[in-house]
Amino acid sequence: MQWLNLALRWMHVITGIAWIGTSFYFNWLNSRLHTLEIPEPGIGGELWSVHGGGFYRVLKYTVAPSRLPPTLHWFMWEAYATWLSGFLLLALIYYAGARAYLLDPAVAALSPLAAVAIGLGTLLGSWLVYDALCRSPLARRPALLAAVGVVLIAALAFGLTRVFSARAAYVHVGAALGTIMAANVWRVIIPGQQAMVAAMKAGQVPDATRGAAGALRSLHNNYLTLPVLFVMVSGHYPATYGSPWGWAVLVGLFLVGVATRHWFNLRNQGTRNRWLLPGAIAGLVLLAIATAPRAPAAAASAPVSFAQVRVVVAQRCAPCHSAAPTYPGFTVAQGGLALDTPDQVRAAATLILERAVTAKTMPLGNLTAMTDGERDLLGAWVRSGAPLR
Repeated sequence: MQWLNLALRWMHVITGIAWIGTSFYFNWLNSRLHTLEIPEPGIGGELWSVHGGGFYRVLKYTVAPSRLPPTLHWFMWEAYATWLSGFLLLALIYYAGARAYLLDPAVAALSPLAAVAIGLGTLLGSWLVYDALCRSPLARRPALLAAVGVVLIAALAFGLTRVFSARAAYVHVGAALGTIMAANVWRVIIPGQQAMVAAMKAGQVPDATRGAAGALRSLHNNYLTLPVLFVMVSGHYPATYGSPWGWAVLVGLFLVGVATRHWFNLRNQGTRNRWLLPGAIAGLVLLAIATAPRAPAAAASAPVSFAQVRVVVAQRCAPCHSAAPTYPGFTVAQGGLALDTPDQVRAAATLILERAVTAKTMPLGNLTAMTDGERDLLGAWVRSGAPLR
């Protein structure tokens, strides 16, 4: 299972790089096209570039060329492979391991089957709502469409944090956005291109509106890319999803990603915006400050001994974090973290404080039933200097 996890994750990253790379390149290309010095019929713009010791000239047609070339390159398999590998990874980790990764008894009393159904419904429902909005009159007002989109994403994030574990809620928001992006390619961009090619083969004039619709969805994908990339790495940062306001932090990071992408898009178009990127960075700093753990008020209580801590660690943490885990399905210390010896426990004190006490994202799904009292005991021990006595 670990090797399958590795293979799917590796495939997801590789195909994601290919998809994002082409998305970024073609959106950059559209922004950098210039009018020809000597106009040519049907040519909307050109771009000269140099790379790898060679010169390249790219021409973009306003609608389509007068004839099809013998070889026409399509860009779609990167998107399909990225979504498929991501979905399989989601199923392997969060659906097959629902009790550990998807569910949190402190959040909602759900069965694994019900939780999986909610997860799958989230992916499908997100696409249907987004597609309906894009086909509505709202699509003619981009700023309003974007505002409605942010509100819906906030609602989705808030709702999912009320039924899933915090980490799973983040992953499903990212998966919903990724599904929208892949479905844009599958249901709008590629069919539009295929219709234009079919019209040319039939000797007809291609419908330019199909190309315009595909270009718009491609631009939407471009703006969703950075938020999705954050979600892909968010599992390593429990200070985000483990915050009591985790859903709001996710929305804030979504806006930071979109603003950053918009700054680059404006720059590529030759428009200088002095405040947008610094504003996004300032937003990131504010989120870091807002989620910083607050030191608890000093309590007049007896010092916590390591003997007390060791009992809690042995019962609640070591089943997964041990050289010989006792939790079913685990054969090695999870995350490479073993808590078998006093020195190992003390070395992990900061991590224990961050994940088990502050964010409360460990144990996974609280499968070992760590109590709030035990979390407080661990926190008091770490804050007192993590003594081994």
